[in-house]
Amino acid sequence: MADLRFLGISGSLRKGSYNTALLKVATGLMPAGATLEVFDISAIPLYNEDAKAQGFPAPVQLLREKIAAADGLIFATPEYNYSTSGVLKNAIDWASRPPDQPFNEKAVALMGASGGVLGTARAQYHLRQIGVFLNMRFVNKPEVFVGGAASKFDANGNLTDETAKGLIKQLMAELVTWSQRLNK
Repeated sequence: MADLRFLGISGSLRKGSYNTALLKVATGLMPAGATLEVFDISAIPLYNEDAKAQGFPAPVQLLREKIAAADGLIFATPEYNYSTSGVLKNAIDWASRPPDQPFNEKAVALMGASGGVLGTARAQYHLRQIGVFLNMRFVNKPEVFVGGAASKFDANGNLTDETAKGLIKQLMAELVTWSQRLNK
């Protein structure tokens, strides 16, 4: 397998974010020949069409370049008010502006952790809806919903749930396979 590069984006800016921790776990579970870089979206300003008329802000341009260069993407999203976080939606909105929308036909995996029982099922559903318009190609299974997150991470932010780790490992393998299929 040729070396494949994936980009991970957490929808949480919190220092002790469970979703950023999930991406850390995924980094260590990537199949041989695949790597995962995590992009920090905290420097991306609120979307403003007037600002975009001046050109893409540097953090947005960097995100667009990294998305375009990646073989696939991994979103780790919290769930706020039955949806994904505003900061993640904002980053997607910025990155998706013309010209050359970088999400087109990109292999994408979703996962998420939250305190609720359902994990991030509704947030991931909304991300899929957003991704349909942007022509993202989602991995359908396995689904990774880490519910009751506070009890599944230790004090250092390490995921202690072995079932979740197994699902993340499977998801990363499926993302690699899907990316290879799409990029033939």
